Amino acid sequence: MTLNLHMSNSNVPSSPFFTLNKNHRLQYSRVLVTSVASEHAVRVTPELFRTNGVDRKSYAIYNDGRKTSVQNVDPEELKPLWDDGYGTQTIKDYAEIAMDLIKSDHGGPPRWFCPVACGKPIKNSPVLLYLPGMDGTGAGLVVHEKALGKVFQVQCLHIPASDRTPLKGLIQIVEEIVRIEHTTSPDKPIYLLGDSFGGNLALAVAARNPTIDLILILANPGDFVNMSMVEISDANYSSSLWHLFGNLAEDLPVHSVAARILPKDTLTWKLKLVESAAAYANSRLHAITAEVLVLASGKDNFMPCNNEAQRLSRLLKHCNVRMFQGNGHTILLESGVNLLSTIKTTQMYRHSSKYDVFKDFLPISMTEFKTSPLENWWYRLCIGTAVFSTMEDGKIVRGLAGIPDKGPVLVVGNHMLWGFDAFSVVLEFLREKKITLHGLAHPEIYQIRVEDEFIMIPYTDAVKILGAIPVSPRNLFRLLSRNSYALLYPGGARESLHRKGEAYKLFWPDKEEFVRMAVKLGATIIPFGAVGEDDLSELIIDYNDMKKIPFFDQKVNEYNQGRTNLREGMGGEIAQQPLHIPIFLPKLPGRYYFLFGKPIQTKGKEHMLDDKNYLRELYMQIKCDVEKNIDYLLTKREDDPYRGIVERFMWLMNCGSLDQIPSFEP
Repeated sequence: MTLNLHMSNSNVPSSPFFTLNKNHRLQYSRVLVTSVASEHAVRVTPELFRTNGVDRKSYAIYNDGRKTSVQNVDPEELKPLWDDGYGTQTIKDYAEIAMDLIKSDHGGPPRWFCPVACGKPIKNSPVLLYLPGMDGTGAGLVVHEKALGKVFQVQCLHIPASDRTPLKGLIQIVEEIVRIEHTTSPDKPIYLLGDSFGGNLALAVAARNPTIDLILILANPGDFVNMSMVEISDANYSSSLWHLFGNLAEDLPVHSVAARILPKDTLTWKLKLVESAAAYANSRLHAITAEVLVLASGKDNFMPCNNEAQRLSRLLKHCNVRMFQGNGHTILLESGVNLLSTIKTTQMYRHSSKYDVFKDFLPISMTEFKTSPLENWWYRLCIGTAVFSTMEDGKIVRGLAGIPDKGPVLVVGNHMLWGFDAFSVVLEFLREKKITLHGLAHPEIYQIRVEDEFIMIPYTDAVKILGAIPVSPRNLFRLLSRNSYALLYPGGARESLHRKGEAYKLFWPDKEEFVRMAVKLGATIIPFGAVGEDDLSELIIDYNDMKKIPFFDQKVNEYNQGRTNLREGMGGEIAQQPLHIPIFLPKLPGRYYFLFGKPIQTKGKEHMLDDKNYLRELYMQIKCDVEKNIDYLLTKREDDPYRGIVERFMWLMNCGSLDQIPSFEP
């Protein structure tokens, strides 16, 4: 079915660069275009997109905006460290694609196309409709196409430069495909990714369709008050283009490319559209029920949107704002903005009507892994993580060779101060085994207060990207029943926020909380010990000290107001875990050490579930193994010639690899 707005067919291009697909059959070429005014799909011939015999762009046929696109073959699920292709296409690719589209327009109404660079998404992927900004080309996703195409069925709207479809017509174009998708898959969300003007268009569509499950991602949406004061003249036309393309102006020559994409009359028309779209949406914000994510730039000189983003967060029912202080108006084309990562960390990626932390989890990509602050060479050098594991025969080896290759696996150990040691464990599993080790984290990590956002968001984003799950018996069960790898710290917050003199002391509950579940599901249990916090930091003011100082005591009480104590009612030390921020001084970095003990097999022990003595003995064995591993590391690290950062740095300068810095002989 084509989208037919009863426009004249005379606008359908007939140049040699286009052919009519009268039989509506899937064909491959560089750009797939569907005219909203024609019963025929229009496509750009491959020759247009070949330079010196080499294909330059990655676009494919899309004959009706529906299920016959090349994306319908579902590949297998994503694996950890999957190639997301982020950054392989740049602003230069955008310029070439945009110019190719403009050359091929020859008039004509708006139309949908599907970038082939998006590839084939994973099974049951939701639809994402990209609504372009001022340029109207629809090529503004070029930097993110490959990553988004793995998890979305992407469709982009192209509005020719000469097109003058009014706001109402554009709303109808988007609205019709939204309703078609909703009718086809009523239980799946539909994403509207609106860039600048497209953001206002998305808001307008959402306001008119409150019963459809829409998720809006708005990149620098326009402020209709500010836009009403913008006028374009011959004198300020060039400067307006410079402001529009902002940080990209040096890479996108204004007069050679930008002026072709946005002629003066087109820019003037688009500004009027932005103004009318913003005013239209603004008067209907109260009707919007959709989830909204606003991406706001700090250096948007063309259409300042910081205030607009905050205004939307106050007026919309479900609105999340992410600020990017160093970016300009064309935020989706600029560096430092990984769109898919932002969608993931705000937990707005889902396949059905409700977010599911398991079903909607996307493993970390190679780009996310490499760009993580935790993968910076200086951070890795400072902590110098040295990992050891134990083989089935009891032999201790360097690395993770002793870790089983198949789940379910439950990794159980001790927390060090602040709990940052968990990052090292999870990253080592990714680095060496390419396995996602799901840490079971305190639920408060997922419930950030507004006043804590500036400090907590980078930390919580890293936790989510790495696959952490809110800790609960149900979530542990779901992890192990999926044959996953789970990381559990029985000591929880009490252990990671320990007092002076309590380093490496276990604060485990008296009851064997996790053992019964592991046995029931036949999980392999791996006890591990971790040391090194005393080599990197010195605790100055702990919880006991804070309770004696009125100022700190008040802050701790305020911080814990309304927060969850997971162990309340258990009694003993484990229940004494108020959240607070211990104050410490950094030391000249020493080194983190981890020893994973001999795997404990529970498969085939299901008949022992009612044997309390067996469960208790198993629990105590695990705890004892953790303590033995800690003692072993505390002793053996004395023999490590690379325990200090200076020694590691010298080795790195001579040998050049952070992955192979030696340690003690096990």
